[in-house]
Amino acid sequence: MVDQQLTARGAATRRRILEVATREFAEHGIAGARIERIVAAARTNKAQLYGYFGSKEGLFDAIFFGSLERIMNVVPIDGADLADWAVRLYDEYLRRPDLIRLATWARLERRPAGHLVEEADRLDDPKLRAIAEAQAAGIVRPGDPFDVMAMVIAMSMAWSPVSNVYAATADEPAELHERRRALLRESVGRAVMTGRDG
Repeated sequence: MVDQQLTARGAATRRRILEVATREFAEHGIAGARIERIVAAARTNKAQLYGYFGSKEGLFDAIFFGSLERIMNVVPIDGADLADWAVRLYDEYLRRPDLIRLATWARLERRPAGHLVEEADRLDDPKLRAIAEAQAAGIVRPGDPFDVMAMVIAMSMAWSPVSNVYAATADEPAELHERRRALLRESVGRAVMTGRDG
């Protein structure tokens, strides 16, 4: 993307492109997304899109890395209460299922094995530090902090759009979500928090 100050109109166009492209990539993936649909729905043109993002891949990167940062900012980790963190992740996946779909497309089309992003682009250092500190305090079970984090995230995604059993939506009854939250909270607590073996 070109490093320049955008006018208010330019910033609004860039935001529209990101919003439309997020839906397009979430629905169709990287290969299936169409720039023509994005620019038509965003009421702009290809030259402007490429001026902001450089390429279709650059546009996906802006959206994808923005989604990773969003999860960190909207659902900050609490190493002393990983069960609550898992529940808050569950809630964010209900609010923004597109975030999970974007990560799934990145996994399918870019990095089928290993870390989802390159080492330099990983944003999990604060999470790993929080888990390691909770382990040092005796709150979280011993083990590789990355593995603990991966397990908690996987448990929080049990009903997400990547579930091979059932994908929940925000439109379902509130009592159903409360029941799932309670089960998730208890299960994560028993799995990773010390003194909660039941």
